Amino acid sequence: MKITKTTCPYCGVGCGVIVEQDAAGAFKVRPDKEHPANLGRLCSKGTALAETLDHPQRLLYPEIDGQRVTWDVATTTIASRFQQIIAEHGADAVAFYVSGQLLTEDYYVANKLMKGYLGAANIDTNSRLCMSSAVAAHKRAFGEDLVSCSYEDLEAAELIVLVGSNTAWCHPVLYQRMVKAKKLNPALQVVTIDPRRTQTADLADLHLGLAPGTDAFLFNGLLAWLAENGHTDHAFVSQSTNGMEQAVELAKTTAPSAQTVATQCNLAVEAVEQFFRLFAATQRVVTVFSQGINQSSSGVDKGNALINCHLLTGRIGKVGAGAFSFTGQPNAMGGREVGGLANQLAAHLDIDNPQHRDLVQRFWQSPRIAPHAGLKAVDLFQAMEAGKVKAVWIMGTNPAVSLPDSAQVRRALLGCELVVVSDCVRNTDTVDLAHIRLPALTWGERDGTVTNSDRTISRQPPFLPAPGEAKQDWQILAEVAQAMGFNAAFQYQSAHEIFREHAALSAFENHGERCFNLGAWQTLTAADYDQLAPMQWPLDAAGQGTTRLFADGKFFTPSGKAQFIAVQPRLPQSQRTPEFPFVLNTGRVRDHWHTLTRTGISPRLSAHVSEPYVEMHPCDARDQGLQDGGIARIYTAPQSVLVKVKTSRDQQRGSLFVPMHWSGQFSGAAGVGALIPAIVDPISGQPESKHAVVAIEAYQAAWQGFLISRRKLALYPSPPSPLSLKGRGGARDSLAPLPLRERGWGEGFYWTAIKVPNAWRYELAGQQPAADWATFARDLLCQHAADVNWTEYLDVARQTYRAARFLGGQLESCLFISAAAERLPPREWLVSLFAQETLSHSDRTSLLAGKPAVAGEDKGRTVCACFNVGEKTIRKVIAEQGLSSVEAIGRCLNAGTNCGSCLPELQALLS
Repeated sequence: MKITKTTCPYCGVGCGVIVEQDAAGAFKVRPDKEHPANLGRLCSKGTALAETLDHPQRLLYPEIDGQRVTWDVATTTIASRFQQIIAEHGADAVAFYVSGQLLTEDYYVANKLMKGYLGAANIDTNSRLCMSSAVAAHKRAFGEDLVSCSYEDLEAAELIVLVGSNTAWCHPVLYQRMVKAKKLNPALQVVTIDPRRTQTADLADLHLGLAPGTDAFLFNGLLAWLAENGHTDHAFVSQSTNGMEQAVELAKTTAPSAQTVATQCNLAVEAVEQFFRLFAATQRVVTVFSQGINQSSSGVDKGNALINCHLLTGRIGKVGAGAFSFTGQPNAMGGREVGGLANQLAAHLDIDNPQHRDLVQRFWQSPRIAPHAGLKAVDLFQAMEAGKVKAVWIMGTNPAVSLPDSAQVRRALLGCELVVVSDCVRNTDTVDLAHIRLPALTWGERDGTVTNSDRTISRQPPFLPAPGEAKQDWQILAEVAQAMGFNAAFQYQSAHEIFREHAALSAFENHGERCFNLGAWQTLTAADYDQLAPMQWPLDAAGQGTTRLFADGKFFTPSGKAQFIAVQPRLPQSQRTPEFPFVLNTGRVRDHWHTLTRTGISPRLSAHVSEPYVEMHPCDARDQGLQDGGIARIYTAPQSVLVKVKTSRDQQRGSLFVPMHWSGQFSGAAGVGALIPAIVDPISGQPESKHAVVAIEAYQAAWQGFLISRRKLALYPSPPSPLSLKGRGGARDSLAPLPLRERGWGEGFYWTAIKVPNAWRYELAGQQPAADWATFARDLLCQHAADVNWTEYLDVARQTYRAARFLGGQLESCLFISAAAERLPPREWLVSLFAQETLSHSDRTSLLAGKPAVAGEDKGRTVCACFNVGEKTIRKVIAEQGLSSVEAIGRCLNAGTNCGSCLPELQALLS
């Protein structure tokens, strides 16, 4: 048995996992009980990691214009084209766009190459989209991007305030730590602040469903109320802060009373007063904030508004107290350490500070240093479309889906002279737009470190061999750097060497004025690096970590004191109109991650939420003529998406929620980025992804259906045909039309791909029926006319078509179409047939009926992904055994006993 300790590649919790490989080569993943982040817990995504190790669409070899080339050709081509563009247009004409999925060592080399050797700062990261507002708020308040708290503070707190954070789904393991803490300490109070009543609110003693975008009014009101009612820690404020008077005065002007706040935030005044009194009366308060605060055109101010409340009361730097930013990605924090954002330098140094630029250039011994901040993500792609950025290298991310105004991003990539993409899969919406594709290693294959939300640095060692010719990102970057003539500075032979250099830079000429310091690790041996235990930075001289910051009242501003920020609250820039009367909010679902590249190939993770959806209040659905389970078109000129309707009274009237995961690889028209305008916070550059204004209407389907196939079918757009790399100016060919459009199905075709055991399931709908269903089915599913072996059924009067295709005795695919969705059979039994090598006579006879001759048990929609327990099974056990608690359900079915992220749904089923 081979055992490897590593960390999960998903969210910023940074859970430790243990990977076991048996003698037959099979892998099993279990939680690491010794890792301080998770203490033996894993969420559904982490539990299913072993199911996603062997991706069926790996990018294995370098390609130029779709043709396989050697690594030498690829790296020298990139180097020469970058050099040519820089020579003609300057260093600001090239850019990198990187990812919080990279390891710290990859991030470090990318920043060193761009900022210290190419001499520009046009390197930004998808972390810009999730935590850059928190970074800016930290720097304004503390002088440096510093998270003061540790996860231990969640257990030590007497009050946890969760602001804009659906922790139960987005950081499930931390949610479970809170659940356990509340059971052990019934006095612990939890407040959730969110326009949506999410699953996290099940833990709350008080939920404040404030009007979207009004958080700063609430926290300014809290600050004013605390100051007015004698809750200022005068000793702390006078000794350790500046600017209190100005911040409190503006708070009193903009939110002078609980009544005013209630009106501004559309809350009951009693609820506002309850929150204010609870905050004031509790010494150990942790205020957690996440994307609901950050993804705003005033996200930085919102972050500072809540930090102000902790500074006023001295509730920072103490056990169980502080403002705590929950990071989105596994290594967004590591990226911040090495200057991953365009307005940073490595080691928490400032690019706008000439002394800092000089320090980094001397340490790197680089020929130049970026003289000013680079383009932030949204600005970067706008400059690309304008022709100012002529070459971009994208690493480990999918901006054609994840950025706002995704149509503009696609135009920019189509028109860019040189698009290089390093990724682990051959087809994503972004990879398909690249001139040069580079195969990168992914989780389980690469070597390095990550830093989680509470500053814990953990190792991520390899336990799988490199597939094909794939390389780690730092290796690819170093080879390109060497091809550009920067040999001496990029002669790395291991991740260990890069980590030591990173640690050394953090300590270089650092006499205590910078908090971030890994100097004790700058002489770390390779063996010690391999065995590195999880540790929170900064390190002391003995190499010991720091649990929480600011315990000594020292901050890292020029004065050494924390800075209050006077906040003028601002509403979101986009406001409802009669034409666009709904506010659109985006976010994650429980079991999926980013644009489905990894989780989308797991049947287990695809079972809980299988299709893109819009959640809305049932009264809004009624008024718009929408049915629960029907299809809606959400639009804002000129873009639209098609998603299923899900009604919930936990959603505010006038507000919509659509998950951000579905890309063009998994759905025909569900990329919600198309509806998000490119409005950003003026300080952080973070997009306002929580507040677009849209309209919604019913999608009038002439027919609906589903298709199950052993193959993943090419329903998504085929890759473009790029111009030669020698070409100048103009755009590449536009995306090829969908194959189904070519068959006359029209622009309004709905489809979603869902991974199921042994097959792919496609949910389908169209606004015009096919002239000949049989011809369509054969065109779609037959690779060669000679291999056709069909059984089919057509009822013209009922507008029903059903067909199955066989290869030998094995069911290869089946297609069910009807004018009425309720006439379609359940999918579960049909999916189960794909596990059989040869169908029995009984199953083959029953196939087109869509149900077995002898009915089996239908477990229903998956609720617990960890143990594959369905809703109907849970309801049946509750009824038959008279269960009255989620613990009782767990004892009977195991549901809810692993990651716990399904506990809110179990409670709802009990209710």
